[in-house]
Amino acid sequence: MTEPFQTMPFAERLGIEALSHAPDLVRARLAWDPSLCTLGGALHGGVLMSLADAAGAVCAFLNLPSGASGTTTLESKTNFLRAVRSGHAVASSRPLHAGRRVIVVETEIHDDEGKLVAKVTQTQAVL
Repeated sequence: MTEPFQTMPFAERLGIEALSHAPDLVRARLAWDPSLCTLGGALHGGVLMSLADAAGAVCAFLNLPSGASGTTTLESKTNFLRAVRSGHAVASSRPLHAGRRVIVVETEIHDDEGKLVAKVTQTQAVL
């Protein structure tokens, strides 16, 4: 499988790993690491947002209309529900709307036990 995050140096630096990618669902994960944590040992919220942003960007890219060259995030809203203190954070991104000018993606992040960690809605501009 081609690694869709290779074109995103920051995602690669964080260690984001593609699990699957198709227009209807992109799945990616990030391993817990103490260097990515808050003082309390939980993955930093910015790291979780970066995971969601990267997975959502791939999802948006896979839903681009004909003739478009790419996307960029216009808006992102995150609700944090629980901490990740070990294992992996797994993101699942699905398109809610794939238009000619904007693509809206919803991403859920779960921990290894399948518990919902965060829910993210982002709007991507079509370039």
